[in-house]
Amino acid sequence: MRVALFAAARARAGKSVLEVELPDGATVEALLKAVTAQVPSLASLSMRVAVNQEFAQARDVIPSGAEIALIPPVAGG
Repeated sequence: MRVALFAAARARAGKSVLEVELPDGATVEALLKAVTAQVPSLASLSMRVAVNQEFAQARDVIPSGAEIALIPPVAGG
C-alpha cells in the first residue's frame, strides 16, 4: 500500500512516499502502527489519515487500492 507523506511527516521520514504491507480489511489504526514501525520518528507526530481524500477514523477499514495520505498539523500565515 502506497502512503503519501506531507509536511513534517515527509521531513521526518526523509521521503514523500512509504510502501506498507497490510492485509485486506486492515484499519487506519493498523496502518499507523505499520508506518510507525517502519519510521519510528513518526510515532510522536500527531497526524490525520486521509483515505481517498477524506479524513478517516482509527477503526475505519481501508479499501483495496485506496489513496492514503498522512497529514500532520500545518501552520501557515
